Amino acid sequence: MFKIKHILILSFITILLGVAGCKSRFEKLRLSNDVAKKYQEGIRLYNKKDYSKALILFEGLAQKYRGTAEAEDLNYYYAFTLYRLKDYTTARYKFKEFADTYPASKNAEECRYMGAYCYYLDSPKSSLDQENTYKAIDALQLFINLYPKSDRATQAAQYIANLRGKLESKAFDNAKLYYDLGGYDITNYKSAVIALKNAQIEFPDIKYAEEMNLLIVKSQYMYAKNSYAVRQEDRFNEAIGYYNEFIEAYPNSKYAKEAKQLKDDSEAGIVTARKLIAEEAALVAKYNALQKKGEKQRDSTTNKVEIKNP
Repeated sequence: MFKIKHILILSFITILLGVAGCKSRFEKLRLSNDVAKKYQEGIRLYNKKDYSKALILFEGLAQKYRGTAEAEDLNYYYAFTLYRLKDYTTARYKFKEFADTYPASKNAEECRYMGAYCYYLDSPKSSLDQENTYKAIDALQLFINLYPKSDRATQAAQYIANLRGKLESKAFDNAKLYYDLGGYDITNYKSAVIALKNAQIEFPDIKYAEEMNLLIVKSQYMYAKNSYAVRQEDRFNEAIGYYNEFIEAYPNSKYAKEAKQLKDDSEAGIVTARKLIAEEAALVAKYNALQKKGEKQRDSTTNKVEIKNP
């Protein structure tokens, strides 16, 4: 995917240069076989911040300089040119390639860091798929492991914290979505409880912990409330248990009043459920008694007929 994106960027730049005027001095140089001059011009253009033209020259020189003494500097500038053009997908690949190819280079640490940083820049907003976020965390952590005393390690750790905050938001939003969909299917309330608990296991210090624990109580309460009466007592008791855990962890919570109301409603729900079950049991008993009485009457009638007609 990153190669396709890179090719599109390069093609767009080439078209723009072609439109600007055929056979310009730059075009003549690009089409020439003077690789040394192309290399020097590429560096000059990079330093002038004309990254679009520099990229075209570096792209053409990459294969020609492979295995030479100049290849290290060329690949360094090539990676940074991609970064300056905000092609972070290709840039992170080239930075990593540089660090892997030239581990003893004075620029290896910087390129390892920049590769991880490009992943960080490519991390999407929390509502989208977070694959790149996990990869960014891994890349930044690898940098810290390789260069624990580096001045960049502190910044890398801060980026990891930022990314984990994004993952926390994603986990909380996903769990809350189950709660919001509970009106369509009550099992979503149970799924919300499970998702909220799993998020807290994955992120023990999650910043939404207090709100999440309240949502666990609410989700369990709604699950119980919308269940059949025969299931309600156990499920309301679970909600009360979650309330006890909540109030123990957050005795002075701003949500304490709301949580207390959920507990009171759960206790009232248990009373109502027991009453309904008792009423249903009484109706069943009455129905069975009537059925039994009817059977006896039919048996009595049958016996009388049999006596009259032996």
